[in-house]
Amino acid sequence: QVQLVESGGGLVQAGGSLRLSCAASGISFSANDMGWYRQAPGMQRELVATITTGGITNYADAVKGRFTISRANAKNTVDLQMDSTKPEDTAVYFCKSRLAVTLERVLEAWGQGTLVTLSS
Repeated sequence: QVQLVESGGGLVQAGGSLRLSCAASGISFSANDMGWYRQAPGMQRELVATITTGGITNYADAVKGRFTISRANAKNTVDLQMDSTKPEDTAVYFCKSRLAVTLERVLEAWGQGTLVTLSS
């Protein structure tokens, strides 16, 4: 059974730093692309950052230069380092795994989310 468990959320003053972590189990972690997404109140879920099995990263423009995604295959974890945070970064942050089994079949899983609140 696939399980993604996020941790590290909380209340931080804007401008500060926060590190989120996602622990994965039940998947072949090194074979999965991983990502962080977020959903603010009343908004749709949006991509924050992704990292491929080969370590290639991609960031939303809103967080580029401030957030860093990294993975540790030996630990089955993917982290999101959040620096220079802004009040608009407030959201529930979700971890996602993605495995392309074939060209037509993709397996995805989501964590339950962790709340990040940035106070102004």
